[in-house]
Amino acid sequence: MLTRIEDGPADVVREIVSALHPHTGRGALVGVTGAPGAGKSTLVNALIGSWRALDRTVGVLAIDPSSPFSGGALLGDRVRMQDHVLDDGVFIRSMASRGQLGGLSWSTPQALLAMDAAGFDVVVVETVGVGQAEVEVAALADTTVVVVAPGMGDAVQAAKAGILEVADVFCVNKADRPGASRTARELRELQALGDSGGIQIPVLLTTATAGEGIDELSEAITDHRRALEAGAELDARRRARARMQISELALAAVRERAAAVRGAAGLDELARAVACRDLDPYGAADRLLAALADR
Repeated sequence: MLTRIEDGPADVVREIVSALHPHTGRGALVGVTGAPGAGKSTLVNALIGSWRALDRTVGVLAIDPSSPFSGGALLGDRVRMQDHVLDDGVFIRSMASRGQLGGLSWSTPQALLAMDAAGFDVVVVETVGVGQAEVEVAALADTTVVVVAPGMGDAVQAAKAGILEVADVFCVNKADRPGASRTARELRELQALGDSGGIQIPVLLTTATAGEGIDELSEAITDHRRALEAGAELDARRRARARMQISELALAAVRERAAAVRGAAGLDELARAVACRDLDPYGAADRLLAALADR
């Protein structure tokens, strides 16, 4: 089904989403993002073990870089999660970013919906690792974990990238390296300088390769989920997610129809008129939209 969602025609994807949507909304959606080399895949692998120890089923959508030849995922993230390949309570799927910015794929929202409908207690989406652009995951996840590593300047990058605004939990991974405590301190200081609305985002230190701090990180994710459920924030986030998805689908449909009418509307003629100053760009756009409305 995920293959059909990723590669199938739009009408097939639409039918799948329509059938699955009533069965969603029960799983905890967790986003894991951060710069390349922070150890996100190894961290997710360790988190799976912690959740499975609590008998929670886990689905993972790992967004990988795309192959320049086939366009498919390079499967690097899934290779790092081989500890759970034989566990019936764990499902791991790699999905190619296919050049999409923001660390995700165009098909990510629909794929997450399918995994949620499958009944997993926790659904994790791990971004591809593109540095400062990885903030789109916050629009899809209930809880966003931002992973940084000491010695990479990530705390400084966070101030520039707006990461403070998307993080619900900070994880300083590779805490066995020098500078881990300093990185955690810098993140806390950045929160004090920013406008967090009085909410202190937890900063946890982990060493995923040794399993250190993983249970504490899992507990912090659970605590955040409980806090969302205790108030109105979970519903607010899901409404915001729905607004974004509706807007994106509507815009995609408009782009598709616009591409179909460009020839009929004489786009080249409109462009020539604008270039010759016979028509301004807004007027040309109005004519293109009028042609779109007539279809």
